[in-house]
Amino acid sequence: METNIKEVLNVLKAPAPHMVGDGFRVHNFFPSGYQVNMDPFFLMDYGSKIEFSARKEPRGVGIHPHRGFETVTIAYHGAVAHHDSSGNSGVIYPGDVQWMTAASGILHKEYHEKNYSLTGGPFQMIQLWVNLPAKDKLSKPNYQAIKQSEMPVFNLTDDGGRIEIIAGNYRGLTGAASTFTPIEVYNARLNTGAQANFNFPKQYNTGFMVVEGSIRINGKDTAPVDSFVYFTHEGEEIQVEALENSIVLILSGAPINEPISQYGPFLMNTEEEIQQAIEDYNQGKFGYLEE
Repeated sequence: METNIKEVLNVLKAPAPHMVGDGFRVHNFFPSGYQVNMDPFFLMDYGSKIEFSARKEPRGVGIHPHRGFETVTIAYHGAVAHHDSSGNSGVIYPGDVQWMTAASGILHKEYHEKNYSLTGGPFQMIQLWVNLPAKDKLSKPNYQAIKQSEMPVFNLTDDGGRIEIIAGNYRGLTGAASTFTPIEVYNARLNTGAQANFNFPKQYNTGFMVVEGSIRINGKDTAPVDSFVYFTHEGEEIQVEALENSIVLILSGAPINEPISQYGPFLMNTEEEIQQAIEDYNQGKFGYLEE
């Protein structure tokens, strides 16, 4: 009998962490941690929950360039400040999202927000690199600051929790972020025993990051906190049950299916374009940003 269930291919444990700057301890699930194809999501750095001590000088990452993709930072604990060479700046707090389109080239810096730094406390974030198709890689940089309060929300029945739609479309609700290609990004905040259903086209690359709690998928596969659930391309329907109060980042997207050439903070289609990016950066074409 043919089924329309999208089966779990793997439940992946968090790879060993490493530091990005002095403010972000991350587990790189892909591309270096595991060989999973999540196109158009090229990279996922998962910052599992950690306690930072109080400090006057904020920790973070200094000025660095990007070209050819978007960085999407999702906050769960703590607060992050951002400045870039296009004149954008902002702070994201728990539940908020910062969606920066580097595209033709940008300089930016990310660091712990001043007041959070002074008090310290729990810190937990996810950063995604979302690839851009070749035709959009040199488009104008952009910045979308998305507060949790501005996200469309689908409330589950019987106080089961809520689905916050960051990008894409869930049950007729369209996400807050504007995207270049079809992408689904939601935060599912599920109470114990709650069930939620998702439907994604077969060809989409789909994965769930368990940020808090633990879940059962399609009635059989369990995934604990800090694990990434990677799905097959068969079927479309996924059912999630929360085994305890849980937060799950839902990711699914139509693959761009173009060649990728990556060097450090540049994500292009060819080696020649990488060389051009390096040359443009060295010539100051990514703008200016004060230390």
